[in-house]
Amino acid sequence: MTSTIGGPLSGLIQHDRVHGSLYTNPGIFTEELQKIWYRTWVFVGHESEVPQPNDYVRKKLGLQDVIMTRDREGQIHLLLNRCPHRGNQVCDDARGNSGTFRCPYHGWTFRNNGDLIGFPFFKGYGQRKLDMPMGRVPRVERYGGFVFGSFAADGPSLIEHLGAAAGEIDRLTALSPEGRVELTAGWLQHRTRANWKLLAENETDGYHPQFVHGSIFGVTGSTIGPLYADSSTAVTRNLGNGHSENDLRPEFRKFAEPMRWFGTTESRVPNYVAAMRAKYGTDAERILVEGAPHVMIFPNLFIAEIQVFNIQPVAVNECTQYATAVQLAGAPELNRRMVSQCIGSVGPAGMLLADDTEMYERNQRGVEALTPEWLDVRRGLNRERVDDNGFTIGGPTDETGMRGFWSQYRTLMETE
Repeated sequence: MTSTIGGPLSGLIQHDRVHGSLYTNPGIFTEELQKIWYRTWVFVGHESEVPQPNDYVRKKLGLQDVIMTRDREGQIHLLLNRCPHRGNQVCDDARGNSGTFRCPYHGWTFRNNGDLIGFPFFKGYGQRKLDMPMGRVPRVERYGGFVFGSFAADGPSLIEHLGAAAGEIDRLTALSPEGRVELTAGWLQHRTRANWKLLAENETDGYHPQFVHGSIFGVTGSTIGPLYADSSTAVTRNLGNGHSENDLRPEFRKFAEPMRWFGTTESRVPNYVAAMRAKYGTDAERILVEGAPHVMIFPNLFIAEIQVFNIQPVAVNECTQYATAVQLAGAPELNRRMVSQCIGSVGPAGMLLADDTEMYERNQRGVEALTPEWLDVRRGLNRERVDDNGFTIGGPTDETGMRGFWSQYRTLMETE
């Protein structure tokens, strides 16, 4: 494939700055689809969304309309929502339960693994069987219940792609007394007039909360703001492969108060705390103090403690962000609160997402200006260090995670 960028990305992506055209050039967006969204591992959904045999739910993978199905043997498939005959969409419902899909145009019928079962008036083909299955995403793998797909038939495994970020998913599932996360509260859908990368950058940006969300923090008396101050002991960590985390555990360890990470106390969720201690024994105290991860998994999965976000591109200047509340198996007491807090922060009238969306769209309008051409990502370069596990870390307000994102982006975009 010939690059539309016009040469190596070294001219557009440097260690301390990135060029504004990366957010506005339609040719670059087209190339991203081919080299990132249709090549690497992309988060699609969660196995809990298709819990029973023959359940299905429609999803997006880049610009592709896909159907996530669970067949009668329990295997999960990602099918492209297109009949191989004349291209009609075979599935119109958002979700359901069916062992087959029937194209409304000419009646071709497919199993929920994509195989063609039959077609009317077979004499017109001179045979009863045709080898014409629905399109499939070639590779589908799960980790911690999170379902990822890759259009590349070969390449690194999902666990290789996740690398250290797999441990952050483990942290999330460990918050369940049954060791399982469920994403069953329903997805809120937010269409944003901004390039998808602006959202991915924001999710690891600890510099903005005190300013963008300062008013809501002040009104609610939230303790989140101080976590992202220069005096905070939290760190931003480049986990490799484009993944990064805002590790808030150092701050929570200072207080050593169970459930402080959730903005509550153990006395308000006694059943949950008791179930966790029964499940994990002495390890429960650490888990209850340290709480959930705040991790951006390249290119589109963001786990924000009590919420999960799925970022999907629409156009060079538009994307959709799907958000849902984390639900922890065996924790009904906590789950009710998670749904309520999720709605309050990222729901239709949610405070945090309204703030962030305003910034995304203002950023998009800003980068379309002719000058200055560059966006600065140097914050914290002067104080980055390497932790005991060999990962580069910066302060809680540093752009260490963004630099990790752009490093992986450049590697993928420069690969033919």
